[in-house]
Amino acid sequence: MIDEVTAVESRPDPKCIIIGVAGGTGSGKSTFTNRIKKEFGDRVTVIYHDNYYRRQDGVPFEERTRVNYDHPDSLETDLLVRHLRELKHGRPVQCPVYDYTVHNRSDKTTAALPNKVILVEGILVLQDERLRDMMDIKIYVEADADERILRRALRDMEERGRDLRGIIDQYLTTVKPMHYLYVEPTRAKADIVINSGRNDVAFDMVRAKILQLLSEEDD
Repeated sequence: MIDEVTAVESRPDPKCIIIGVAGGTGSGKSTFTNRIKKEFGDRVTVIYHDNYYRRQDGVPFEERTRVNYDHPDSLETDLLVRHLRELKHGRPVQCPVYDYTVHNRSDKTTAALPNKVILVEGILVLQDERLRDMMDIKIYVEADADERILRRALRDMEERGRDLRGIIDQYLTTVKPMHYLYVEPTRAKADIVINSGRNDVAFDMVRAKILQLLSEEDD
């Protein structure tokens, strides 16, 4: 028999909201998410779907470079769903950390703490029905395809140690076709569609909603 205290503690926090930020590669998702994080600091928790790419221990490096990382099956979304449920119940989790330079998870984890506001960012966060059902606000960030590939190329070369030929090959063989197959269709699932991570109107809307929630917490 479950005692009353345990039963109460196991209930999800009704005041905790989850905000999903989706969109194609290089669309400005991280820019938007980072603006929210900078605005509210430790009062919001940010989780990146990219960190949930599946482990590939034992798989040779060359094979890892050819994996289709833009397909839903490349991500351990089951684990992300479990972690979000834990956070909603007020329990901290240890999130995996992905190392882009070796195309595999590192041995490190990072602590994610429960909060009244949780942001979940990734190209496919609106593709999984379980994730969508957990979200209170669903945002899709879009940008011109040319802008997206240029931003991706610059980022991958500067931050992830990739070469231009490899970036182009990956974009044409997996990133572009998977975008039209799995990512862009989720635009219709969003509550808010914005044309830039620097869209001030959308930022102010989300900021106002978060401020309202946090003020209720302080009352």
